[in-house]
Formats: sequence, structure tokens, C-alpha cells
Amino acid sequence: MDDGSRAPSSPPTLHDVAREAGVSVATASRALNGSTRNVRSENVSRVRAAAARLGYEPHLSAQAIAKGSTPTVALVVRDVADPYFSSIAAGVTEAAEAARLIVTMAVADRSPERELEIVRTLRGQRPRVIIVAGSRVDEGPDGDKGGPATREALADELEQYRTAGGRVVLISQRDLPFGTVTIDNHGGSRRLAGALLGLGYRRFAILRAPDAIRTSRERVAGFLAGLGSAGPAEPLVVETEFTREGGYDAARALAERGLGDVEIVFAVNDVMAIGAMTALRDAGITPGAGVAVAGFDDIGSAVDVFPGLTSVAVPLRDAGRQAVRLALSDGGAREVRIETEVVVRASTPPRRA
Repeated sequence: MDDGSRAPSSPPTLHDVAREAGVSVATASRALNGSTRNVRSENVSRVRAAAARLGYEPHLSAQAIAKGSTPTVALVVRDVADPYFSSIAAGVTEAAEAARLIVTMAVADRSPERELEIVRTLRGQRPRVIIVAGSRVDEGPDGDKGGPATREALADELEQYRTAGGRVVLISQRDLPFGTVTIDNHGGSRRLAGALLGLGYRRFAILRAPDAIRTSRERVAGFLAGLGSAGPAEPLVVETEFTREGGYDAARALAERGLGDVEIVFAVNDVMAIGAMTALRDAGITPGAGVAVAGFDDIGSAVDVFPGLTSVAVPLRDAGRQAVRLALSDGGAREVRIETEVVVRASTPPRRA
């Protein structure tokens, strides 16, 4: 029965129907989309009766998917201007072309609600594969964007699409029941911290994104774990946006109030680190000489800036390729882990006496 947790004004979801009928979401989806494969007749009747009681209307797009799909891979990214996502897209395109599939891409603009809207629209276009790339955003207070209602609705949409014949893969943290390509954020930043300690650094500033962004949180946790008790002082942590502009603003604020004894700035991604290098230079501080800088991802620009940026290399093109292969292999909810590697460059020169 309905436990009343759903807001009265919101339409019933497939989860509500499944709960009302006492069956799984997959069974409810098959019964309502006209696919009775592996569904007992009594369960079909119970699901349809529950849907009628709740006033639930099946998505026509899911029924269309059950009848076929187009030879496309739909890629949903958070920010097309970020080299992180463009590198993933390159890998997705490479693997899709090898499988004679066409890639379409949509941009969620770092909004979980927009991501949900895109997935709903894509289902009606009947792609063979949907790949969603981007850090999961933890729930905030009830009603916040990216909260539990948005996550449940996204899982519901993707489950209906998969049950009707589509393939789903995430390039993200593993918190939804679909095939996932994960990146070793914690281990990479832990190894980076160890490498910087080995170069003689002891006083750190960390530029991080808001705590709700899991990629940032994992990288900060790994970095702190790598520092352990080796540093004589607690790192100075500055929260900012997960963008180049965020890195610039945070480093500028640090420079304006004085870096004090900070020897190195670690930004949780490369675009933030590059923004920080620009801000330091604008403040008359030479990156690498006045204060060291390190990032994470090892995007192409990391070798183009001066001095070259120390970073954690993530094989992002391979992550995109692996996502397509996982989807086409019908790997279900399997996880593929992408390892990382520390790359030391001139932005972090040794500080040994």
C-alpha cells in the first residue's frame, strides 16, 4: 500500500506501482510495457490493477523501446567545455564507431534535474545505449536539487529503459544498480600526497568543490589519507566551484589574504589547478617557484601550461571506450575500475635541502 511518503501532488511512479502490487520494479515494467517475458499472469494482473488504482500511466517511450531501438549511443555529460568530459566523449565515439553505432551527446550543465529531463527525453528516441557521465551529487535537505526524489526518479527512468531492452552504463561513482565505470579517485590522490611528501612538501592548501560532489570528496579524503600525520600543520582547505573559474577565485582569495607558510596548492581537478596558476601569476606569484601547484585528471592542457602541471593521470578516453564495451557486452550491473597514475612535472619542484 502507499505509505504516504510521496507528495500528494506528484504523479505516481513505477516504484509506487511495484510497491502497491508487491513485485519488483523490473516485473512491473515488463507487465506495463507489454512484455510478459518471465512474468506470471497473476503478477501481470496485480500490476495492472495497482496501476489503475494509483492512476499510473505507462511511458509510451518505454513501450516504443520494447519494439526496437536506433543504432545510437546517447552520451549525457555534465559540462561539454570541461576537457574531462570531452576526453570521455572521444573514447565513447571511438568504441561506438567500431561497433557501427552513432553517438549523440546531451549536456546536463551540472544539474541532476536537467540530467533526469534528458534521460526522459532520450528514452523516447530509442537509443541502443545510454551512458551517463559525471560525478554523483549527494542529496541535500529535502527538496534540494539532486536529492533523493531526483535520484529515485533517475533510477526509475533508467530501469524502465533497461527492462524494455536498452543498455545503461554510468561513468561515475557506483551508487545505482547499473553497469558502472569507476575511477580510482581516492587511491590516486592518496598516491599524489605521498609523492609530494617525498618531494619535501609539508604545508598544503587544498582547493575543493562543495562536499555534495562525490568526486571532490573522494579526492580530498584520499589526499588527507596520503598525508597522514606527516605534515606539521593541518592543510588549509578552501571550498569553491568545480571549475577553472572556481580555482581562479579561490587562489586569488588566498593570495590576497597572504599564503603564509603554504608551500603547495592541490586542486581536486586540473581545470581548477590551471585557474589557480593564473590567479597566482596575476598576483605576482610564480607557480612552481613561489608556490607549487598540483591537480588531478592530467588533461591535455596540463602539459601545455607553464610550468607543466603535476597531476594524477586518468585514462579518460579508455573510460569512454570501456563504457561502450560494457554496455554492448550486456554486462549487467558489473563494475569496471579505471586505475590512475601520478605524473610529476615542473609545477612541484623538489624542496629537499
